[in-house]
Amino acid sequence: MQQRPSSSLFVSVLAGSLLLAACSDEAPADSGNQQEPMTVGVVTIEPQSVTLTTSLPGRAAAYKVAEVRPQVSGIIEQQLFEGGAMVEAGQQLYQIEDSTYAAELNSAEAALARAQANLSATEKRFQRFENLIEESAVSQQDFDEVEATYLQAQAELKVAQADVARAELNIQYTQVRAPISGRIGRSLLTEGALVSNGQAQALTTIHQLDPIYIDIVQSSDEYLQLQQDIRSGRIETAPDNRAEVAVLVGNNESFRVTGELLFNEVSVDPQTSAITLRARVDNPDHRIMPGMYVNTEVTSGTLKQALLAPQSGVTRDPRGRAMVMLVNSDGKVEQRFVEVASTLGSDWIVTDGLEAGDQVIVEGLQKISPDMPVKTEEVK
Repeated sequence: MQQRPSSSLFVSVLAGSLLLAACSDEAPADSGNQQEPMTVGVVTIEPQSVTLTTSLPGRAAAYKVAEVRPQVSGIIEQQLFEGGAMVEAGQQLYQIEDSTYAAELNSAEAALARAQANLSATEKRFQRFENLIEESAVSQQDFDEVEATYLQAQAELKVAQADVARAELNIQYTQVRAPISGRIGRSLLTEGALVSNGQAQALTTIHQLDPIYIDIVQSSDEYLQLQQDIRSGRIETAPDNRAEVAVLVGNNESFRVTGELLFNEVSVDPQTSAITLRARVDNPDHRIMPGMYVNTEVTSGTLKQALLAPQSGVTRDPRGRAMVMLVNSDGKVEQRFVEVASTLGSDWIVTDGLEAGDQVIVEGLQKISPDMPVKTEEVK
C-alpha cells in the first residue's frame, strides 16, 4: 500500500520529461522558420562619363608689373597720385624740375636755325658753281670744295635736328608717366628728392590686376599621369586643349571665378620637382590681390567609361587597402579589394576591382559578414 504513491509520482515525472523533450524538438523548427535574410542597401555600378576636377592650392600673381623709374636726372617737384589708387597708362605720376632741359631745348633750336641758314647759303652757292663748271668758268677743285661745304651743311642740319629732338624728349621725360594701367603702390621717394637716370631704386610700382594669374602647384607624378591619360584617349579634353579653372578665395564659397589653364606656361621646381601651372582669370572687382593664397578646382577633362563607388561603401583594412562589400550572383556578401584613383564629389573613381553591374553595399555594413545571404534594396 505504500508503493502506490511512488508509482504515481514516477509516472508524473516521466510524462513531464516527455513533454519537455517534445517542446525542445519543436523549438528549433519554429525558430528556423522565423529567420530571414536581412536587407541591405546597395548601389549598382554603371559606367559613365564624368568631368574630372582636381583641388589644388594656388597663389595669385599680377598679370603685369611695372617699376617706375626716372629717365632724366633732377629734383622731384610734384607727386601727382595717391598710393593705392588706380592709374591709367600714360597718366602723369611725377613732375621733375625741367628748367635745365628747357634751356637745352632753346640752345638746340638756335643751333638748328643757324644750321638751316648755313645750308640755305651753301646750297645757292653750290647751284651757281654747277652752272659755272659746265661752262668751265671755274676749276674742278673749286667746284669740289663748294660741293663738300654744301654736303657738310646738310649733315650739320641733321645733327641740329637730332639735338632738338633729344632736348624735346628730355622735356617729356621730366613728366614721369604710368607705363601700364593698374593699381599703383606707395611712392618710395618724396617731393624734393634728387633722382637720376638709370637709378636702381624705383619711384613706385604698378600692378595690373585684371586679368590676374594664378600659379597652381601640382605633383609631377599627377601631371605626367594626366598627360598620359589624355594621349591614350582615356581622358577627353576640349578641342582647344584648354582646361577650366575655378578659383575660390579663402573660405568664401560664394566668391568663385572661372578662368583657363595655360599649358604653355608650365614650370618645374628643380628642388621639389613639383609642377607649377599658370591660370588666367578675370578680376574686374580686384578682389584677388597679388600674393593672395587661393584654392582652385582644375577641370582636367572628361573620363569615359568611369566606374564610381560611393565613399560610404568603401572602407580600409589595417594595411590601408581599399575594399568594398558587395552582393554576388548567389545573393551572398562578398568582400573585394579595389583600387581607387581619386574622389569625385561623394564617390571614389575605381580603376580596378569592380565591374559594371556589381552591387556595392552602402547600408547595413555593420550587420553583415562575408558569405552571409542578404536581400538587396537599391539606394538612390
